[in-house]
Amino acid sequence: MWTEEDVKLVPVNWLKPHEEIKVKPRDKLLDMTNRWGGFTKPILVDTHTGALLDGHHRLSVAKELGLKLIPAICLDYLNSELISLELWPNANIESIDKAEVIEMCLGNELYPPKTTKHVVIYDLPPILVTLEELS
Repeated sequence: MWTEEDVKLVPVNWLKPHEEIKVKPRDKLLDMTNRWGGFTKPILVDTHTGALLDGHHRLSVAKELGLKLIPAICLDYLNSELISLELWPNANIESIDKAEVIEMCLGNELYPPKTTKHVVIYDLPPILVTLEELS
C-alpha cells in the first residue's frame, strides 16, 4: 500500500507524457487546484525514464501554473507487477504494451486522450502539497 511517504516531488520538466489531454477537464482541474491551494493526488511516473503513466491533466495544470515540481509516485514501470496496462473502450488501437508507452513518451508524438488506462494494485494516497511548495 502506498502512503504519503512514497510521494516524491519531481521536476515538471523531467516528465514525458504519452497522451494528449482534453482542455475542458484540465481547466476544471486547474480551477479546483487553485481553490485547494495545491495538489491532492500524485501522478504516476516511471523511475528510469520520467515517462508519465497517469496524471496527464495534473501535469498540464502544473505547467499552466508555471510550477517547477509536482508530487509523484515513481516506480519501475517495465518490471513492476503493481501496475498493468489496458486500453480504454474507445481507443483507436487494437493492442499496446508497456514498452510502446515508453517509446511514445520518448518520441515526438502523443496518443489521443483516453487511449491507455493504467491500473494499479494500490490506491494513490490522498495528499495536499501546496502550490507554494511546488513553485
